[in-house]
Amino acid sequence: MRAKPRWIDPLLPLFLAVLQVMATMGAQWNQPDRVPVDLLGNALLVAGPLALTVRRRHPALTLAVTLLTTAAFIGRGHAYGPIFFSPIIALYSAVVLGHRRAAWVASAMAYVFFLVYTTWLAPVPSPGLWHTVAIAAVMGVVLASGEFVRARRDRLAEHERVEQEEARRQASEERLTMAQELHDVLAHNISLIHVQASTALHLIDDHPEQARTALTTIKHASKDVLTEMRSVLNVLRNGAPRSPTAGLGRLDELVERSGLPVTRRITGRIRALPPGVDRAGYRIVQEALTNATRHAPGSTVTLLLEYGPRELLIQVTDSGGGPPGESLGGGNGIPGMRERATALGGALTAGHHGQGFRVEARLPIPEETE
Repeated sequence: MRAKPRWIDPLLPLFLAVLQVMATMGAQWNQPDRVPVDLLGNALLVAGPLALTVRRRHPALTLAVTLLTTAAFIGRGHAYGPIFFSPIIALYSAVVLGHRRAAWVASAMAYVFFLVYTTWLAPVPSPGLWHTVAIAAVMGVVLASGEFVRARRDRLAEHERVEQEEARRQASEERLTMAQELHDVLAHNISLIHVQASTALHLIDDHPEQARTALTTIKHASKDVLTEMRSVLNVLRNGAPRSPTAGLGRLDELVERSGLPVTRRITGRIRALPPGVDRAGYRIVQEALTNATRHAPGSTVTLLLEYGPRELLIQVTDSGGGPPGESLGGGNGIPGMRERATALGGALTAGHHGQGFRVEARLPIPEETE
């Protein structure tokens, strides 16, 4: 996870350099046995903070420079205290920015240096065990804080990545749904236009009035397909919200446009359906009527809608009484209907029924309430 520059970044090294120089003067008063800070000592006090200016781009290098300047400063015998600010910040930054191994190795090396220095090299006797433990505790707190912040950032980054993946997946599924909607609209209306155009050509000389009816149906079907295509394409182009363009409430005009004699029967208590079930039910009926128009023109169709307590039953049965219609291609009508039903937790069967053909879908719906 790449850290963003902050306004404090250029000011922190300057502030820390002034703080270390000024505070070391005060620390010198309390440690009269330590070597007074000279020009080189002040240079070491400033070098550590200056290295922090590149801690986001080169955290490992910054950590190495701050630890070396601190070791040199302490090794020359200067006062303990403010000089430790720079390596603490560099150590924390290295862990947070993902250079964990470098941070832990550098911490171990620094601890060994301070242990050796205070035990054998310092001009004054060792402060004792508590001082050794205190150094380890401070380093442990800094490392643990960095690990906690880094882990939290990683979790947030992973959460954001998962959300983006989910958004992309949902967008992809929505596009597939719209593609299926577009397929159903085109398949139904173009099949209807094809059949009605063939009828109009056949009747135009001997029965012009019937031919006029077929041409009127073609006009309405072409208008509907253009309207629904614009609706789907507008969503793809603009991402605009779209109200459902198809539902069982539009069965009357769907049946009227089919050009087939359809007997409708509705049983059970009619009630509002979830949008997905409503749209899927409409498309299943639409596809079944399209198949009847294609493959059994002139047949009669029975349409049954049965509203059960927890299930909507849709049956579309044609008599198969006419000669086989002209096929417009293999198509994916029945698999597409079955996928719609399965996606909602329902089921769909399709097959020969007597001399005709029946499509039967069972879609789950909310339990009926009083």
